Amino acid sequence: MGGEVAYLTVGEKEGCDEGKIAAAERKYSAPSVGGGGLAPPLEKVVVVGYALTSKKVKSFLQPKFEHLARNKGILFVAIDQSKPLSEQGPFDIVLHKLSGKEWRRVLEDYWNEHPEVTVLDPPRAIQQVHNRQSMLQDVSDLNLSDRYGKVGVPRQLVIKKDPSSIPGAVSKAGLRLPIVAKPLVAKSHELSLAYDEFSLQKLEPPLVLQEFINHGGVLFKVYIVGEAIKVVRRYSLPDVSKYELSKCTGVYHFPRVSCAAASADEADLDPRVAELPPRPLLERLAKELRRRLGLRLFNLDIIREHGTRDNYYVIDINYFPGYGKMPEYEHIFTDFLLSLVESK
Repeated sequence: MGGEVAYLTVGEKEGCDEGKIAAAERKYSAPSVGGGGLAPPLEKVVVVGYALTSKKVKSFLQPKFEHLARNKGILFVAIDQSKPLSEQGPFDIVLHKLSGKEWRRVLEDYWNEHPEVTVLDPPRAIQQVHNRQSMLQDVSDLNLSDRYGKVGVPRQLVIKKDPSSIPGAVSKAGLRLPIVAKPLVAKSHELSLAYDEFSLQKLEPPLVLQEFINHGGVLFKVYIVGEAIKVVRRYSLPDVSKYELSKCTGVYHFPRVSCAAASADEADLDPRVAELPPRPLLERLAKELRRRLGLRLFNLDIIREHGTRDNYYVIDINYFPGYGKMPEYEHIFTDFLLSLVESK
């Protein structure tokens, strides 16, 4: 990376404990040194500037993770949003998950001035998965099908206003009940399940309506960190039988379906429900979506249609998800950060 960076000395090369990182921090915060007074560096500290919400900092920068990062020579530096970004750093990597046009403008301007810095991830790419109207388009366009299975998306419909128009729009689009309703802007994990046509009018646009697909009450969270993939099971909405559909009415609200407490990895599940999607299928899907979306940090919520062995649906994509809930995330993420610098 061009500009001023912190380097480890010969004695520091074998390890990077707390004292050595502290020394690197002092170098990092010191004024720029001109001329050629320094010996050629042997190994540098990777400086990661982060701009995250306080909630994300707490869940992501856990003590075990920060300790491992320090041992591997990775220094996390908080970005001060009250100061110009160009006056901070220098950074090898900028890690961010903030919303708003002003932040996007600041980051894009900074990246144009410092193209040598790796930005995780490009703001324009993130915008696509913040909108559920465009979120799944690349999965749909991919129409992935091979000997390991088929991956698609549920049939869906976007409603931006006028709830009274929803029943007619659903009928015209040929969507079958029950219907899953999600906020159009993917800042919320809330969803609703509408059982009958009349209740559709109770929904509050703007939203995306998806056909509900029975999937055995289990979804697969596929975490993607660069080229690394990690899959965990989570409990999901239970299946809806034809009998229930004929008897139930109304709209049921679910504040958050999948969470850390709802892990289904250790549960005694039907093997046909619990079996993870084939690894080759997930690798191909992840590779294609990394390329199409332009993202390196995201996860996919995938379900298997109940009664099938190889019919899968992507129902959600999340940028920079809760990696703190991903097993072994500390090693996977630190290795990823180092690989970004090594590939420069």
